[in-house]
Amino acid sequence: MRFEHLIEVNDANNPAVVALTIEQLWQGLMQRVEAPQRFLEHIERVAILERGDGWLLREVDFGQFVVRDRITLALHAGIRFDTEANAEHLGGALAITLESPEEGHLFLRFVYDTPVPEPEPGASEGEVNYAAYLKAAYRQMDIDMMRHIREWAVLGQLS
Repeated sequence: MRFEHLIEVNDANNPAVVALTIEQLWQGLMQRVEAPQRFLEHIERVAILERGDGWLLREVDFGQFVVRDRITLALHAGIRFDTEANAEHLGGALAITLESPEEGHLFLRFVYDTPVPEPEPGASEGEVNYAAYLKAAYRQMDIDMMRHIREWAVLGQLS
């Protein structure tokens, strides 16, 4: 399954939305990398196993299962999470790209690639559409992440 969506971070035409700097947004995204438990309460432990120039390897313990992510960082441009498959998790990838198509506008593009199959055309309505459920969960998780980042920026917790 491939799922892509955009979140508008800054809109120069809407003064009611507190604008974030690229640096504030990046610092917030780095919280998702370094401290994902700030976004997902059910994470029991996060360990950074290795770190290099522009990448890191982490392990996230969800209690029922553990995942290992290789994360690639492109400063102020994007982050890619490649999650290894294991007995409890199918693996997959997430790319988050910062986009600024014009002055005063800032977006985050999320692209998820997972081995979860899309439902077959003509599948009965009674069948569980796991892909649709997962897409809705991903979108909500990303919206919640952006809400947290914006709150931290307003409170002065992001440089």
